[in-house]
Amino acid sequence: MSKPEREFFPVTEVGFTVCPGDDPAITERILARDDETGVATRVLRYAPGADSSAMGVQRHDFWEEVYILEGSFTDLTLGQTFTRGMYACRPPGMPHGPWRTDEGVLTFEVRYRT
Repeated sequence: MSKPEREFFPVTEVGFTVCPGDDPAITERILARDDETGVATRVLRYAPGADSSAMGVQRHDFWEEVYILEGSFTDLTLGQTFTRGMYACRPPGMPHGPWRTDEGVLTFEVRYRT
């Protein structure tokens, strides 16, 4: 299985849902997902004041690329804030987070396996 084939469509057709971890301030809009592997392309949204400390440091078994569309958030482990227009490419196992945002943040993410 793989992500579904889709031609251009308005992403607003896809609603935001609460991410794993059940914090209603952290939501995702899944644009494409491979149900067998769990990799996905999504828009991730942290509401103003959101804090993912309860989820701890994250490590994935897949590649993750992240582009910040709006706002900013701070990696609490690194003590570094990342802002609109910044990009990350994380190989499997790379630690990141937890995150906190004062103003909110919106990211575009692509996850895949090689």
